[in-house]
This record gives sequence, C-alpha cells and structure tokens, in this order.
Amino acid sequence: MGECKIDHSIEDVKSKYESQVAYLPEDVKASFSDFFKAEHTQEILNDVFHLLKKYDLVDEEERETRNKRLTLVLKNL
Repeated sequence: MGECKIDHSIEDVKSKYESQVAYLPEDVKASFSDFFKAEHTQEILNDVFHLLKKYDLVDEEERETRNKRLTLVLKNL
C-alpha cells in the first residue's frame, strides 16, 4: 500500500467498512463493533481505512495479510 497524505475521519472509516463488510471474515467484522465505539488516533484511522480500501479487489494472499493486520490493530486498542 502506498503512502497516503489524506487524514481519514471515523466517518470515512465507517463508510469504507460498510462498503467492504460483505467481503470480511466474521472474526474481523466482530472486532469493528468495539472499534467504532472508541476514539482513535489519526494514525490508526488512516491505517484501518487503507486496510479496508479495495479489500474486495485484492487477491487471497493480500486479504490474509490485511486480515492479520486488521486483527492485530482492532484487538490491541
């Protein structure tokens, strides 16, 4: 993933999540309910946004990588 200079809001992350939720595994989806209840740093919001971005278009290997990263970020907040 390339470096992005745009700061994404929690609303951006929610919107991106909703557009990709059908493609996410159940355990990752479950972690988002707590994520959306809390406040997060800009760095975390940007990271989660980019992990979700074009999730539906990446190959299986890239999805596994993103799932691991999402799980790590979402469970360690």
